[in-house]
Amino acid sequence: MAGSSLVRKVISHPLVIPLYLPAILFSIAEGLLIPTLPLYAGELGFSYGMIGLVLAGESLGMLLADLPSGLMLRRLGGKNAMVLGFCLMTFSTLALFWARSVPVFLICRLLAGVGVSLYNVSRLAYIADEVPLINRGRVNAAFGGLKRIGAFIGPVVGGTIATIYGLQAPFLVFVGVCLVAMVVVAGYLASSSADKAPDNSPVVGAANLATMVKSHSQILATAGLGNFFVLMIRTAPTVIVPLYGANVLGLDVRSIGLILGFSAATDMLLFYPAGYVMDHFGRKHAIISSMLVFAVGLAIIPLTRDFWGLLFTEILIGFGNGLGSGTMLTLGADFSSRESRGEFLGLWLFIGNMGAATGPLIVGTVATIFILEASAWVFSGSSVLAALVFAILVPETLKKFQRSSQPTD
Repeated sequence: MAGSSLVRKVISHPLVIPLYLPAILFSIAEGLLIPTLPLYAGELGFSYGMIGLVLAGESLGMLLADLPSGLMLRRLGGKNAMVLGFCLMTFSTLALFWARSVPVFLICRLLAGVGVSLYNVSRLAYIADEVPLINRGRVNAAFGGLKRIGAFIGPVVGGTIATIYGLQAPFLVFVGVCLVAMVVVAGYLASSSADKAPDNSPVVGAANLATMVKSHSQILATAGLGNFFVLMIRTAPTVIVPLYGANVLGLDVRSIGLILGFSAATDMLLFYPAGYVMDHFGRKHAIISSMLVFAVGLAIIPLTRDFWGLLFTEILIGFGNGLGSGTMLTLGADFSSRESRGEFLGLWLFIGNMGAATGPLIVGTVATIFILEASAWVFSGSSVLAALVFAILVPETLKKFQRSSQPTD
């Protein structure tokens, strides 16, 4: 009885069906493609370079679409933008069935990236409009946790389906899962208060973006810089740890997979504590703690000498990443203002995605010029720098709520 009561309580939460359910479905769907897309592209005869290009297509599409997605929110509204995002993701993935050339494959992945961007920007704007400041940390941390759970489950399911039914089968499952998520959003997500309000802004499009940048210039210069650093730093271990394990310690793929798996599990379990810290002690507590743990973990990678040492280090890094779950999303929502919500969040996500795209490039460049170990120390120093940026230059947004009984959007 107690268990069924808890289930009913969870399901009755106003965000579970319209927002959390589509989020976990989307995360699992994305995970389905992780082990299968590279192999499918290889089956089509693509070279390693071309495989890398088409796999980067979604990230490139997100980068290209972040700013336009923010601008489109003013016209479409959050709910319609989410539905459109799912449409693009669904049909661009379905089109992979007929893609036989690199240009067609790349266009499909670019369109999928545009869909992901529309979904991410509109979902974050919806949370900023509807969730009180005092609860945003836990809500955004939950989305970070759902993304990690999907990344943990999806590849296992996708690999199993591809083994039994062929490499194209996960595309169909992706389509089915995304269609369910789209129907849930269309049927259960209420329009936000911002969607219902008329758009009386005197400026639109690029002009409104320029106005927003001018009015938020100080925040973009400080918190935006921190956002870039955090997303850049988070990508570094995914490149450094496998290369260090294989090339320096001589570990096999199975051992490296175990190391990354334990780290991901640690990361996945910490989203609720991260949200609790953000909503009770402040956003900066979670961010700074996360970056300092990252700094320690990255610094000791070159000091490890065997499987167990690297395992401990990567679990420590996973702990740091988990502490930061949802922090950048929450900070972006806090700093955005209702009159320019879409424009600000589009730019905020663009800055973060630029950081994520830059991280692996810096690892490769530093490792090529010096040695691989040097890249770990460079990113360790960058983590300390990011912590200092947030500690000294970025205001604590939770204080806004503490000074007033109403959230200040």
